[in-house]
Amino acid sequence: MSAFDAYCDLEGTIKGSIQYDEPMARHTSYRIGGPASLFIECSNIADIKRCFEVISDHGLPWCVIGKGSNLLVSDEGFKGAVITLGTEFKAYSFPNVDEGQSLLVSGAGAILSTLVQNAFKGGYSGLEYCVGIPGTLGGALFMNAGSGQEWIGGVVQSVTVLAPELGLKSYSAADLPWNYRSSGILVGEVILEAKLNMQKGHLPSIRAKMEGSLRRRRKTQPLTVPSCGSVFRNPVGDSAGRMIESLGLKGFSIGGAKVSEVHANFIVNDNKAKAADVIEIIMHVQQRVKEEYGQELQPEVRFIGFS
Repeated sequence: MSAFDAYCDLEGTIKGSIQYDEPMARHTSYRIGGPASLFIECSNIADIKRCFEVISDHGLPWCVIGKGSNLLVSDEGFKGAVITLGTEFKAYSFPNVDEGQSLLVSGAGAILSTLVQNAFKGGYSGLEYCVGIPGTLGGALFMNAGSGQEWIGGVVQSVTVLAPELGLKSYSAADLPWNYRSSGILVGEVILEAKLNMQKGHLPSIRAKMEGSLRRRRKTQPLTVPSCGSVFRNPVGDSAGRMIESLGLKGFSIGGAKVSEVHANFIVNDNKAKAADVIEIIMHVQQRVKEEYGQELQPEVRFIGFS
């Protein structure tokens, strides 16, 4: 297994870019993470297929990421290939209601905040609750992102994915379970595109809903410091943040990582934190919550490069 040999085989054969030993701290909202052996931006489907050929030939592990907003990458990095979506997967088109259209068609690499803002500018309703959520559309679909009451799965008509051994595959919204923080799309499938149901809305109402959501996020979340968003899933009928705060763990720190004093379900990179610092806090919080509540908090953050 040689990442360098894979790099040489890929170089010059894809339209996108490829980096060798690329620091993942550059590609995560945490600003944490050692080097990925290969960091590949695929511009089109042909690039992805070529990557899979080479990765398979060299026996390399791989993963797909968006903007890295819910990732914790180990300090040692990832001994494999990290794939991200480039140019052609960032394109999108809003419906023309005058022609009876209702679907936003977007590549999975499109930035979610860009879609939300352009929906607002066009007077389209359907994505207001996603305002302030970081990352790409693909990441939002995979995690079924949204607020406590509304999730992106509620506006999906279909999702197109690429399965390495099966090729292109399309899910209708009804094919997927759309559970809390989960769409049911398989980890080994690359989300390429989605069609979302939009409707013309009342612009002042859209603005008011978006402004209300942003105010809540700014008031209750530590948006000015690096983090991965919510670290733990909420247990049924309770809030992970409430449980952690009740144990007096706001401000608890190890190394450069700290439980946010704004929201206890956020662990922030307070001062050049290492992934090991974050992991230690996660384990400490899990132990304390289990002792006090008998609940095992499940991480929402995605881990890369850990054994």
